[in-house]
Amino acid sequence: MVDLPGLYDLAEQHGTPVYWFDLGAAESLSLQMEDGSCAIAMDPWRIPTLAEEKVKLAHELGHCETGSFYNRYAARDVRQKHENRANKWAYKKLVPEDELKQAILQGYHELWELAEYFDLPEAFLRGALEYYQGVTQL
Repeated sequence: MVDLPGLYDLAEQHGTPVYWFDLGAAESLSLQMEDGSCAIAMDPWRIPTLAEEKVKLAHELGHCETGSFYNRYAARDVRQKHENRANKWAYKKLVPEDELKQAILQGYHELWELAEYFDLPEAFLRGALEYYQGVTQL
């Protein structure tokens, strides 16, 4: 699994700057520049915990790493397709399937236990579990 500093390192290695400023209603966003590069913005006043910051950054990096971008005119199903790709990338980075299986074998069975083990919000971990159940049997 990748921790928060590791995500920032990955962004730097891939030439993806991460900016911090007030985004109004949004907590984070990513955008693709005209030259194909990517930039990420995070609003520190809207992200209450480091675990949430990790999830937001991983999701935005997921957009950048998979090229899953859309514009405001995109149909709802197109938007959801790109959001799903970004989430899938984040799940694989923050909750790798082999590490999830090891945690379960070590006795972590409850959602809250796994969330604490991976230092992630329960809602994100629930999404990862649903993703992996759709892909394979744990």
